Amino acid sequence: MEVPEVGVESELQLLAYATATATPDPSRICDLCCSLQQHQILNPLNGAGSDGESIGSCPFCQRLFMILWLKGVKFNVTTVDMTRKPEELKDLAPGTNPPFLVYNKELKTDFIKIEEFLEQTLAPPRYPHLSPKNKESFDVGCNLFAKFSAYIKNTQKESNKNFEKSLLREFKRLDDYLNTPLLDEIDPNSAEELTVSRRLFLDGDQLTLADCSLLPKLNIIKVAAKKYRDFDIPREFSGVWRYLHNAYAREEFSHTCPEDKEIENTYASVAKQKS
Repeated sequence: MEVPEVGVESELQLLAYATATATPDPSRICDLCCSLQQHQILNPLNGAGSDGESIGSCPFCQRLFMILWLKGVKFNVTTVDMTRKPEELKDLAPGTNPPFLVYNKELKTDFIKIEEFLEQTLAPPRYPHLSPKNKESFDVGCNLFAKFSAYIKNTQKESNKNFEKSLLREFKRLDDYLNTPLLDEIDPNSAEELTVSRRLFLDGDQLTLADCSLLPKLNIIKVAAKKYRDFDIPREFSGVWRYLHNAYAREEFSHTCPEDKEIENTYASVAKQKS
């Protein structure tokens, strides 16, 4: 997948690989490794999907690609079929489980640290900061994917409603946050009282690291839960749907999403039949 050029050309090179395995771990759906070297163009390689060519279901890869796009970095995405693991991957960090990043011979194995590294390295004045102003913008969706994973893996019909209720509680928490005006939305000099937030995203009208973390997971939940549990995000969660509508309108998100069939294929062995 070739990503359109956005902004200035980077002085970094990123090689990113992700795995598409036959039996994925739902807590670690993609494996990603990155290698940065100075004074080159950015060129990520992403894990291939079920056909060995298209982009696989990879929330951590998408998270990093969104960050790079929002930073204004020019990059191309090349898929890698990890069932035929390239030799350079075997040599890069033998015995280490991705995701990982190597920069100046220093190995980073935590994708959170990789994100922090990109935020610090691709910094102003040339690149924008993407950190949210409000800590809760990061915290509000932190349990959503875990609740979804428990829900999708459950095999007991009698327990299904309880898992679904837990997932819905997290969606309600997210919806409440998205509909509650942030402090910088409130104008103390205005005669109009703002009771429902009008912001586009988690932390305001601009995408931040919080969105890069949550949106790929929300997309997976929306697709996989519908396919395997006939679950739809309730329309009453107007804040969540406003958020998703605004997000899908942004190329940084919609153009880095895997096809629905790739998400469905990834979760085919994870979503067990209820007994």
